[in-house]
Amino acid sequence: MATKSTYRGKTIEELQSMDFKDFLKLLNSRQRRSLNRGLTDPQKKLLEKIKKYKEKKIAKPIKTHCRDMIVLPDMVGLTIRIYSGKEFVPVIITEKMIGHYLGEFALTRKIVTHSAPGIGATRSSAAVSVK
Repeated sequence: MATKSTYRGKTIEELQSMDFKDFLKLLNSRQRRSLNRGLTDPQKKLLEKIKKYKEKKIAKPIKTHCRDMIVLPDMVGLTIRIYSGKEFVPVIITEKMIGHYLGEFALTRKIVTHSAPGIGATRSSAAVSVK
């Protein structure tokens, strides 16, 4: 049996039909304060684009540089390509992402993986731990 995903005890349908002020009460203080101050111009532009895509049912992903936008219930189910400083990372928005910032899902730093020592390395750097 599949479990129904909820956010603070509310289903996604309830969150989408909820008034914006009531939804703000469910968020953490940092996100609530950020949204109470008002949206920036890039955030407003992103929300307008999301509404347009949902009305026309366009499946093409939305590109954005707006990493400081908080994931709202209206965004669930969309694919948003978030700029990481080098490329646009595609992110599918799910119910569990509500209340987080978009930038959290597009990492700006690459994970470093090291392999064997390179050509010309000294013998001490080529030594591998026995453990």
